[in-house]
Amino acid sequence: MEFIAQNMAPIMFASLIIFLLIGYPVAFSLAANGLLFFFIGVLLSPYSGGSINLAWPLLHALPDNFYGSRVMSNDTLLAIPFFTFMGIVLERSGMAEDLLDTIGQLFGPIRGGLAYAVIFVGALLAATTGVVAASV
Repeated sequence: MEFIAQNMAPIMFASLIIFLLIGYPVAFSLAANGLLFFFIGVLLSPYSGGSINLAWPLLHALPDNFYGSRVMSNDTLLAIPFFTFMGIVLERSGMAEDLLDTIGQLFGPIRGGLAYAVIFVGALLAATTGVVAASV
């Protein structure tokens, strides 16, 4: 038991690799791996020999932090799902690719035209998608 408690990190990393090689999505693999090793850590906490004792109420810490404090009431964090949604809309509609092709044709004859086109399109899409609003 003491060997497992002292070598928890390498075992956890190896099990994450195994989860990923089996074919689970990354988000589910990380969540399942974290919860599995939390349960193992709670069961092995008397054998760890250290000053850290894991307990079941520790699972309440993250939801309390999200809902009980400033995280869920932070207006700046609203930009994250909207930015992701705007990126999906631009990619699915083909507007970003068409804009890059058009600007690429405009700057094509100029030396370094592709770099200018990417910078110009990036500036346009940053203003359009709300990157500036998120930083403000």
